Amino acid sequence: MDEEYDVIVLGTGLKECILSGLLSVDGLKVLHMDRNDYYGGASTSLNLTQLWKRFRGDDKPPESLGSSREYNVDMIPKFMMANGGLVRVLIHTDVTKYLNFKAVDGSFVYNKKKIYKVPATDVEALKSPLMGLFEKRRARKFFIYVQDFEENDPKSHEGLDLNKVTAREVITKYGLEDDTIDFIGHALALHIDDSYLDEPAMEFVKKMKLYAESLARFEGGSPYIYPLYGLGELPQAFARLSAVYGGTYMLNKPECQVKFDDNGNAIGVTSEGETAKCKKVVCDPSYLPDKVRKVGKVARAICIMSHPIPDTNDSHSVQVILPQKQLGRKSDMYLFCCSYAHNVAPKGKFIAFVSTEAETDDPQVELKSGIDLLGPLDEIFYDTYDRYVPTNDHQVDSCYISSSYDATTHFESTVQDVLVMYTKITGKALDLSVDLSAASATAEE
Repeated sequence: MDEEYDVIVLGTGLKECILSGLLSVDGLKVLHMDRNDYYGGASTSLNLTQLWKRFRGDDKPPESLGSSREYNVDMIPKFMMANGGLVRVLIHTDVTKYLNFKAVDGSFVYNKKKIYKVPATDVEALKSPLMGLFEKRRARKFFIYVQDFEENDPKSHEGLDLNKVTAREVITKYGLEDDTIDFIGHALALHIDDSYLDEPAMEFVKKMKLYAESLARFEGGSPYIYPLYGLGELPQAFARLSAVYGGTYMLNKPECQVKFDDNGNAIGVTSEGETAKCKKVVCDPSYLPDKVRKVGKVARAICIMSHPIPDTNDSHSVQVILPQKQLGRKSDMYLFCCSYAHNVAPKGKFIAFVSTEAETDDPQVELKSGIDLLGPLDEIFYDTYDRYVPTNDHQVDSCYISSSYDATTHFESTVQDVLVMYTKITGKALDLSVDLSAASATAEE
């Protein structure tokens, strides 16, 4: 272990694995260590026995739930946008050859106490029961504007400079109602609160276009894809990739300590009496707790069921977004459901997550409005975890720390953090212009 590396990465969470893969592909010498004896860190994937051990101690899971081995329950479940940032990163590193994706059946939104399919095109807008007759026409016009919008073609801008006008101004121009704005902003553009309304509209319109283009890609019922056997496959795929490029992975390395020189600059990592030298350290918040601060808490429920979520067209995999205003909350709530169709549970079983940014100390009460939508449950586990962000200056200490995972059930915010970190570490932006056809997904049989 007494070698020198360009970068030492601590923790095998999704963000750390993606960065380690990107840096290896760039030709850097990378050592990747984890104190645990399993991949994934906070974003690991558990079988039934491990799930019980974590939440129920010495109890054993009931036999009626089927074989433990057939469960792959992701602790940080997130769907990938088919044309989104993460898929581009996966293609850029060619890690897609180790993964099999499958399209996700449904994308829904909670509005006026009911679940509706998210309309993403002008045609769907006209059919959607979410809106009344006149609102459908207004929404259709807005969707056509977004679909036709091309940043480099001023004719498509309809006289609006989206780098200057706010999202609120664009929406006002089309006269859309509050409930419509709610589902467009939160379930289509995937904004996690309403602050986007007062920011330049370019980002908002681009996010809507990404949703529509991703939806069109696999002609499924949603713009999302998910790996067969769940996200636990990702860290392992990146470990294989890293090995191809000469990177080294070491699991089960207890008490990884970052070592600093007299100026507070990271110079290496010590574990079990051995030190590996490095120029930069990349890690999750748990490895450098004195360089992060708590900014919030995620509350969630993990459920095992024997049926799909009601009112989602029997979708075997689905995301439902519950916008904050619909619940009288400050933050959105998310339902995530996957099943044996993605090989994450035995036949006939479904895994559902309800997650949100915690606003109280009582997850059971707080998550009730989401849990009530799931129907009868075989099992339910409640969990909360703190969210941390880095407070250090990487130019001073050469430490690059990821932020904790948020409550969203899609990857858009996660990949943003990875791209920002990549630029800080390497001083360059990652080129994401890739051939998207390199990642294919099978649709539901």
